[in-house]
Amino acid sequence: MAGVAQKKIYKYKKVLSNPSRWEVVLKEIRTLVDMALTSPLQDDSINQAPLEIVSKLLSENTNLTTQEHENIIVAIAPLLENNHPPPDLCEFFCKHCRERPRSMVVIEVFTPVVQRILKHNMDFGKCPRLRLFTQEYILALNELNAGMEVVKKFIQSMHGPTGHCPHPRVLPNLVAVCLAAIYSCYEEFINSRDNSPSLKEIRNGCQQPCDRKPTLPLRLLHPSPDLVSQEATLSEARLKSVVVASSEIHVEVERTSTAKPALTAGAGDDSEPSLIDCLMVSPACSTMSIELGPQADRTLACHVEILKLLSDYDDWRPSLASLLQPIPFPKEALAHEKFTKELKYVIQRFAEDPRQEVHSCLLSVRAGKDGWFQLYSPGGVACDDDGELFASMVHILMGSCYKTKKFLLSLAENKLGPCMLLALRGNQTMVEILCLMLEYNIIDNNDTQLQIISTLESTEVGKRMYEQLCDRQRELKELQRKGGPTRLTLPSKSTDADLARLLSSGSFGNLENLSLAFTNVTSACAEHLIKLPSLKQLNLWSTQFGDAGLRLLSEHLTMLQVLNLCETPVTDAGLLALSSMKSLCSLNMNSTKLSADTYEDLKAKLPNLKEVDVRYTEAW
Repeated sequence: MAGVAQKKIYKYKKVLSNPSRWEVVLKEIRTLVDMALTSPLQDDSINQAPLEIVSKLLSENTNLTTQEHENIIVAIAPLLENNHPPPDLCEFFCKHCRERPRSMVVIEVFTPVVQRILKHNMDFGKCPRLRLFTQEYILALNELNAGMEVVKKFIQSMHGPTGHCPHPRVLPNLVAVCLAAIYSCYEEFINSRDNSPSLKEIRNGCQQPCDRKPTLPLRLLHPSPDLVSQEATLSEARLKSVVVASSEIHVEVERTSTAKPALTAGAGDDSEPSLIDCLMVSPACSTMSIELGPQADRTLACHVEILKLLSDYDDWRPSLASLLQPIPFPKEALAHEKFTKELKYVIQRFAEDPRQEVHSCLLSVRAGKDGWFQLYSPGGVACDDDGELFASMVHILMGSCYKTKKFLLSLAENKLGPCMLLALRGNQTMVEILCLMLEYNIIDNNDTQLQIISTLESTEVGKRMYEQLCDRQRELKELQRKGGPTRLTLPSKSTDADLARLLSSGSFGNLENLSLAFTNVTSACAEHLIKLPSLKQLNLWSTQFGDAGLRLLSEHLTMLQVLNLCETPVTDAGLLALSSMKSLCSLNMNSTKLSADTYEDLKAKLPNLKEVDVRYTEAW
């Protein structure tokens, strides 16, 4: 029986190798398919052979009409119900998806084929064309009138109607497709920075270049971060060239005696590794400029949307969080504002999930590497909301069984400014964090402790929680009675309202040094500054503080000795008023609209002026 089937297949192969009229060829293909379907032999080769024959036929006849293409696809469709298409046939299907995305063949024939691939494929690394075909199919769905609604319904069909998806391979396969598609969007930028051979290897299971026709498209010339394969062959060496090395997007925090307050050790002698060790690293903002072309932009939008859809399913979320924990995206994607803004939805879903197996994936896979927590924290490359998502992440992590004291110590070292700013604006999680820092004696510097107390007392929720804390620790109340801090630094991005709220929270009669550098304060805050009788040093570097504020300061803060106006919008009109501040001994007017005449006038009227910075001004 096997010999008879093999003879028939050989006959069809010979007939189809020299096609004359395509209507005859199509008839022969249908007969071949019928033969394979009706064969009593349970042999994969009987079903696979016709697909191989048609695949070779199509690769050698590239001048077929669209209708001929569709007729052939419809003819072989029955064989695809139980068989993956061979590589060249995948290439043909990809071409059809790209050229005729609205064809009914895409919906009626390709849909069950892609569903089978997603349910049964075990490793896209061994058959990258299956992954590319799935990617092109999804993009074709996105080209339909309903666009993402069609894609959403497809994802729903893959999950199934119950609360738990019955197919364990669907999620990892969908994630692999999304990662490969997103990676392909940034190939142009990746190529420009890295032309190493490892990025150009063709992952088709062989070491030598493949002479198969047609050649692999560009999207297959780079290995995607195929993190979802559970095969043993997925070695660390294979991932090295494609998974983001977090060392490329972070820098060690610079710890100087002036940059941060002294902190207590507080972590104890416990040497057990802790997940929150990774908080000791802070990412540096990237300066790369990423602008995608129209097609790459559509590809990115579609596949990020799929990741968002996947994160909405409760049963898929733990595995999705685990797959994305190593940050399997190129650094070019992380430097792209559009990408990180869209992906934020997924990270927010992880932060809202009460299961530790989900939200623990916000932290890095090991100490010293970046995790999503760092990237979406204030100062991270992906943060665009002044810390709202950061607060959500801190809230859920604090509720878990992490080492509270070590977690707080890490926040105090790296994120104290954002914590204080959010607490100043009434965020309850951050109010709790500051109270715990005081209660666990995390902060050793008296001025910093006093600033935290003032921040807490500036809101109703903070005042209430601080009072509860003081009931337990009376010494904190004594500390506040001493008259407030002598030094105060407002977190970056603080506003006039934040400063007003802070200064109205208690006594600042002892305040001598105030830094508002890199905040969003304007001249409007001057009315609060003039109520600080002991103020001697004021830093307004890179703020929007202008002439009106300077005039008010000059009338009231006659004891001011050090004033930094670097990169502020002040002009001669405001700077001339400083001539009445006879105690000034240090004045920074770098990068302002200072004129040479005004500078000479100030030098003549300020006898104690010893240090002056007029670089990048007319007087320089």
